[in-house]
Amino acid sequence: MMDMSIPYEQTGRTSQKARTRAAMLDATRRLLAEGVTPTVEQAAHRAAISRTTAYRYFPNQRELLIATYPELDMRSLLGDDPPADPVARLELVTELVGQQILDHEPELRTMLRLSLDPAGVEQGALPFRRGHVIEWLDDALQPLRGHMTDARLRRLVLAIRATLGIEALVWLTDIGGLSRQEAVELMRSSARTLLRAALDAPADSGDPPND
Repeated sequence: MMDMSIPYEQTGRTSQKARTRAAMLDATRRLLAEGVTPTVEQAAHRAAISRTTAYRYFPNQRELLIATYPELDMRSLLGDDPPADPVARLELVTELVGQQILDHEPELRTMLRLSLDPAGVEQGALPFRRGHVIEWLDDALQPLRGHMTDARLRRLVLAIRATLGIEALVWLTDIGGLSRQEAVELMRSSARTLLRAALDAPADSGDPPND
């Protein structure tokens, strides 16, 4: 009898199972890039894998999406031993977010396009449009809690988020003419500038500066 505590793909014919798993994940990425948030059945059909086999790897859609993009289930990007300095924490988060934007650009562009025309888009159907970056930025700036009002901290998080995402990448590359790497560096620089301006402002001052 198979030990159910051992993942299916780690028992017998592991090389073949690794290829099957990879095919499912690749199919999921391609479907997301086409604007489809796939079910296990849809990903299996695209990968030419039987429905029964697919469910041995991914028992539900959530497991499939998280396996494809682990960051969808991450509350923090700071790791187990995060720095205490908010500037260092923000640097770490913006570096990882910037890389994710580059890695997932086709899917993110599709999600952005669909989110701008929400008619017919089911509630929760756009897995990349759920505020993950705001959560990660809020986590990065937790050391500032108590040093500024909650409202001011929230506005700082939102101001940084406005500079960091697929929306900014599209504008900076398609309209601004920057390379993708240049765009990410500029986004990170803008985030850094906003944080330093907030840190340099008097404790009783208002919100982050607006140009």
